Amino acid sequence: MEPRGEEVIKRQLKYEFADTLFAMLVGWAINSAIIIVAASVFHSHGIMVTELPQAQATLKPLLGDAAGIVFALALVLAGFSSSVTAAMAGGSIFAGMFREPFDISDSHSRVGAGITFLGALLIIFFIADPFQGLIWSQIVLSIQLPWTILSLILLTSSTRVMGNYANSLKDKIFLWTIALIVSALNIMLLVSYL
Repeated sequence: MEPRGEEVIKRQLKYEFADTLFAMLVGWAINSAIIIVAASVFHSHGIMVTELPQAQATLKPLLGDAAGIVFALALVLAGFSSSVTAAMAGGSIFAGMFREPFDISDSHSRVGAGITFLGALLIIFFIADPFQGLIWSQIVLSIQLPWTILSLILLTSSTRVMGNYANSLKDKIFLWTIALIVSALNIMLLVSYL
């Protein structure tokens, strides 16, 4: 077993922070680009998107006939990325119930990942319209996201869980402010759609 001294923990937390910050910035840049392109192409021309073939039209001026292939590939890769992330989360949660770390070679982690994949596969069979499937996946995400944020803040603020690495008062104020803003925006999105 590798040593878990204070220096090792501090070094790992520093790298984890850098990794998370980089991933969040890349995700923010990609999502911002999607919103800006969609607003410039669709909203400014008063076009209401109701099916996926319309969405690929944003790429047509740049890519010509290859726009459909690029758009389909982007959707497949985004779906694959989300599926892998969800399966790892499911595996981590299920393994955690047995007080084990996530390890895909362990049966508990594999069962948790399998349950997640099976749930996603069942949902796919009940979606008749892929565009509506995308819309509803975002609605479910907007309902789920505040609960995840609140749970993470509570866990990382707990000295029983985090020990000396629990959030400071300044961190808690900042995190709760962000959580309330994100939750309010998600509720507004849900209300606007329903």
